[in-house]
Amino acid sequence: MISYLPYPVRIDDIVVETEDGNLKTFKLVFEDEAQKLAWRHVPGQFAMLSVAGQGEIPIGIASSPTEPDHLLFTVSRAGKVTTALHQMHAGERMGVRGPLGNGFPITTDMKGKNIVIIAGGFAVTTLRATLIYLLAHRQDYGTITFIYGARTPGMLLYREELKQWAERSDVDLHVTIDREAPGWDGLVGFVPTIAGQVAPSPDNSVALICGPPIMIKFTMPPLEKIGWTNDQVYLSLENRMKCGQGVCCHCNVGPKLVCKDGPVFTRTQVNKLPVEY
Repeated sequence: MISYLPYPVRIDDIVVETEDGNLKTFKLVFEDEAQKLAWRHVPGQFAMLSVAGQGEIPIGIASSPTEPDHLLFTVSRAGKVTTALHQMHAGERMGVRGPLGNGFPITTDMKGKNIVIIAGGFAVTTLRATLIYLLAHRQDYGTITFIYGARTPGMLLYREELKQWAERSDVDLHVTIDREAPGWDGLVGFVPTIAGQVAPSPDNSVALICGPPIMIKFTMPPLEKIGWTNDQVYLSLENRMKCGQGVCCHCNVGPKLVCKDGPVFTRTQVNKLPVEY
């Protein structure tokens, strides 16, 4: 049976992620222990966040299943519901419905393989969840390469965690910004360019890519040049999702519903969809 009832949760903490204040991470805790224990998600899935009197919105889950005491959602202020959420404070109550969609095959197709994560801008959220999971089960995976880019240093998410990952010897981290910026001594260049420079080997590897469609489009050629195949590449899509459960068909792309059949697809699957992807 499809459930439309959200779990009641409390906002435990709010972190302003970006210098413009338009991206905030909300740390949510369940009010009911049984509901907390019933929640099961995998990296790559999403949930519907609801604000009383305002509506609900689909947001990728930024926390890993290995962080069971809370849920993290990084929300961009863009419309009525997100604006209302951005105006809320720690201690206030809201709703979470999910988990929804399919995630990355971390315990099946990815196990024992080298993992390449490529993220652009705000889309790093579910890939943050993926990396946290991989590090908690580090012995089950090969090399981990993480390529992440944003427009400016002030638009990078999870900056404290980026520092921690940079210090690890078992993560090959590459953080870039689009153009030179005062005080920035890291990589400069668009994500596809950096992906081409890093040139991760396709041998026994999978790539997880999430970002704006234009970033995904231009990231593929440098990977194909060094031998990556479509079946090795997983993409996370968003397409006008509304109900989150394949009922309203608002997010259909040809025969597929992004909220139900996705949001994670292999590139082979995406190439069979209409030209909007």
